[in-house]
Amino acid sequence: MPQLLAALLPSKQWLKSTFWLQHFLSFASPPKPVFLFQSTSSGFRFNSYAANRRLSTIPVRLDQPEDGSSDLDKLRVLRQKIEVSGITLDDSCVPGRYHHLICPKCNGGQLMERSLSLHITQDRNFAMWRCFRSTCGWAGRVFPESSAAYSEVTNNWMTVDSLGLEPLGDKLIAYFGERMISEKTLYRNAVMQLSGNQSVIAFTYRQNGLLVGCKYRSMGKRFWQEKGTEKILYGLDDIQEANEIIIVEGELDKLSVEEAGFCNCVSVPGGAPQKVSAKELPSLDKDTAYHYLWNCKEYLDKASRIILATDGDSPGQALAEELARRLGKERCWRVSWPKKEDSSCFKDANEVLKNLGADALREVIENAELYEVNSSIQEI
Repeated sequence: MPQLLAALLPSKQWLKSTFWLQHFLSFASPPKPVFLFQSTSSGFRFNSYAANRRLSTIPVRLDQPEDGSSDLDKLRVLRQKIEVSGITLDDSCVPGRYHHLICPKCNGGQLMERSLSLHITQDRNFAMWRCFRSTCGWAGRVFPESSAAYSEVTNNWMTVDSLGLEPLGDKLIAYFGERMISEKTLYRNAVMQLSGNQSVIAFTYRQNGLLVGCKYRSMGKRFWQEKGTEKILYGLDDIQEANEIIIVEGELDKLSVEEAGFCNCVSVPGGAPQKVSAKELPSLDKDTAYHYLWNCKEYLDKASRIILATDGDSPGQALAEELARRLGKERCWRVSWPKKEDSSCFKDANEVLKNLGADALREVIENAELYEVNSSIQEI
């Protein structure tokens, strides 16, 4: 057993972030520390708020069958591998959510912070974690693909270096400039390019400051994603504590909305459906096309007002309807894009920004109208 544990525990060489990755991560706010003990004039007292925070929601046991033995098997293997690494799980650690736990490497420091952010993906394909204490930074990832109950716990985290990314060059900065996107906005959102290739844009996806995926766009508007990219909203860290959220249909539109003064904006990671489905909404674990919503459900649940600023074409309208069905139409608002001189309408946020300017885009968003609860778009 000692030999098994020694083989499975992560190596002592922690992840080494590059200067650029460290700089980009500095823009993202790590989870607020949760202290088990609070300092007082007479010493320390137990902090009941920390013990009963949101992470202690209604218990859901991980060893109960869900919707199939394959998912249950993957979940069981992931849990075993996580526990072998030294992380103590509780019954609130369910797939699709982020949980703050005690880091086994630093034990949360003197104040015993719950500084370890742990996430098991909704599809149970992998689990990842990271300690956000600056003096620790322990991170890792495990996968269920193994015939054995345990396999090596790896620290091969996705990094700027591993993806071969570099800061934007003059060509792509000029490309964004033509679309009214400033260098400041590009910098804050860690927009990069493939190393040595000024024709491929890299939109880095982050959660809690951690690089968890990357979507590429060529100058010819060809899109592809890095293997292993988790389905989350682009710009997710910008809505962690937001009471009002704006959802757009593309990364460029997210950047455009920020130019208009709204940082509380996220983009869906993929395209829009051609039409609205006439079927009943599937269960969360089977709603694969919209996993990016359920992977950050805790963030979205906090919002009392959600502005849908998807594209104005038919697929964009269908996407707005599908989002509203899942998020609740009673708290959704819909943006109406202004008309052009030829009576047609602008398609999206970036078209409005380019042609009418930031003030006009801001006004359009501020004038969003309450989504019609009984609205109906052509279904399939």
